[in-house]
Amino acid sequence: MRKSGQITLVSISLVFTAFQKMYDQHNFFTIDFFIFTIIAWIVGYQYDKVHHFEKKVRASERSYKKLIDSLPDPVYILKDYKFLYVNHAAVSLTGAKNKEELIGRHILDFLVPEYHDRALERFKQINKEKRPVNTIEYKAKRLDGSTFFFEVSSMYIVIGGQEAVLSIGKDISERKEQTEQLLQKSEKLALLGQMAAGIAHEIRNPLTSIRGFIQLFKSGQNYPEYYDIVLSELDRINSIVSEFLVLAKPTAAVFIEKDVKNLVNDVITLFNTQSILNNVQIFVEFDSDLPMVMCEENQLKQVFLNLLKNAIEAMPKGGNIDVKVKQKEEGKISIQIIDQGMGIPENRISTLGEPFYTTKEKGTGLGLMTCYKIIDSHNGEIKITSVVEEGTTVEITLPTITQSLLGVS
Repeated sequence: MRKSGQITLVSISLVFTAFQKMYDQHNFFTIDFFIFTIIAWIVGYQYDKVHHFEKKVRASERSYKKLIDSLPDPVYILKDYKFLYVNHAAVSLTGAKNKEELIGRHILDFLVPEYHDRALERFKQINKEKRPVNTIEYKAKRLDGSTFFFEVSSMYIVIGGQEAVLSIGKDISERKEQTEQLLQKSEKLALLGQMAAGIAHEIRNPLTSIRGFIQLFKSGQNYPEYYDIVLSELDRINSIVSEFLVLAKPTAAVFIEKDVKNLVNDVITLFNTQSILNNVQIFVEFDSDLPMVMCEENQLKQVFLNLLKNAIEAMPKGGNIDVKVKQKEEGKISIQIIDQGMGIPENRISTLGEPFYTTKEKGTGLGLMTCYKIIDSHNGEIKITSVVEEGTTVEITLPTITQSLLGVS
């Protein structure tokens, strides 16, 4: 520790005493001289001590910041939710040109709004507990507006005599994306296994019947009335395989501009005979000046056919089906198919569209799954609501021509 303070103050005391000796003829070594010199010595010592520790603190802070800058992960220090210090990795992560572009900025400027409350609660916890807290995940944004997922650990610190929060984290967007891809793959594999088991079960039943009848025919016994049953079972197998191929086979769909009103009318015309035979009446209601949609005509017709077929089958004693086509909101069109059937329990609605999950006695569930796949490829949505013993409403929402051009090529 340097003694410049002590030396300076003692020197001042000596010079002052010498000045008094020369002009006032005072004795040099007086009690006042010793008292002032001792006071100068003590004050100088304290000054040197404070100065020494200030230098150590500044040196420590420089070393501290140099250490933080050398870390490969983003590190930043916040005071009152504002950046007090950031390292090079944090500057790079946020897309800033330099540290000065971040210093003084509010932390919430770099978080998407949904995560603001989480961050504020986190800081309250840090300041209250005064110890490191568990890692937490945020969805953050860079200066250019792009977003990423950020995992961060924080702790309470005191730096430069100020209370602050030090945080260190890392960009986990790639890891999160990989996890999501693995989850999707596992879901697809699970779905594939479920579908394989369902197909095996659905095909085995008619095959067992066919095998029995063939053995009967082989024994020389002729039962012509059984031929129709065999053909019916073969048709059932063909139907299951056809529905599965629609799901499995990638199709090069050609999207063209179409009027939904015409598509719905074409399908209802096809269904008129079947609806009459089942004592079902179909009522259609169109809004005026409906916007056009970009679609694959045959695929949408297949969706309407499947849903109308389901509605008729849900009303074994007959009834009415209302088809309502209207503009739902700006850029969207709604097609509702409303039946007066048996309805579906609320706890089973969430499973609709899964393969081989059906409310029908001999259904496969592939028809509705096909509908979901087709509507999804059109950037649309299917919503099903139902009340037991009252009926079911299936609503298809599709983007209109201006919106479709943005999402379908």
